[in-house]
Amino acid sequence: MAMLKSTAHASTTAPAAPASNGGAAIPASRNGTKREARPARGRLAKAIRWLHTYVSMFGLLSVLFFSITGITLNHPDWFFDGAQSLRYEEGQVDRAWLGGPEGDDAEADPSGVARLEIVEHLRAAHGIRGALAEFTADEFECTVAFKGPGYSADAYIDRETGAYTLTESYAGFVAVMNDLHKGRDSGAGWKWLIDISAAVLALASATGLLLMIFIKKRRRSGLITAGVGGALLLLVYFVFVP
Repeated sequence: MAMLKSTAHASTTAPAAPASNGGAAIPASRNGTKREARPARGRLAKAIRWLHTYVSMFGLLSVLFFSITGITLNHPDWFFDGAQSLRYEEGQVDRAWLGGPEGDDAEADPSGVARLEIVEHLRAAHGIRGALAEFTADEFECTVAFKGPGYSADAYIDRETGAYTLTESYAGFVAVMNDLHKGRDSGAGWKWLIDISAAVLALASATGLLLMIFIKKRRRSGLITAGVGGALLLLVYFVFVP
């Protein structure tokens, strides 16, 4: 009985046999480096893929807008909608806002013009939109110009009488889109949007190129395609651009 107990105890405490590996031992020094390198490389590729995906989605609509308006800007004759219209108005501003000569032979001082009051009167009386682009005054006349995407308004004010004429021009939807593409008369906020959209597109392109480097099966063909595209761009520039 004691012999059976000792045999059972020995069997339970004996070390387990090593798992079979086809009879070959794995060199830890050589494969350990690969095990550590592969996860780090995979994490980097995953981070780049995540950044590329969400940067592209974030800038999707703005890049789509600038792509389409790039075509309309390059071919205005294809998309001209014929919607340009003009409107003429007349009015009167307070004569006191225009300053005036102190004597019969004196010239009117341009510095005496109440510019803010005149601009606000024109906006309120005619619903003018767009930013103030110009306000000039000489001894005879004041010129006030407003500009916006696809829009302009110009007022000419007689300093002696206070009477003025106003011309408004509307260039149509396509012209508005083209001006927004160029950032013309669109304000500082829209110019910032153009810069941000360009930065997003550049980042999406850079991460897409890096991502291709991590895809071993398509790395060679992808980089060759990118190189051909760049070469084609330079070829068109040197051969066709005057």
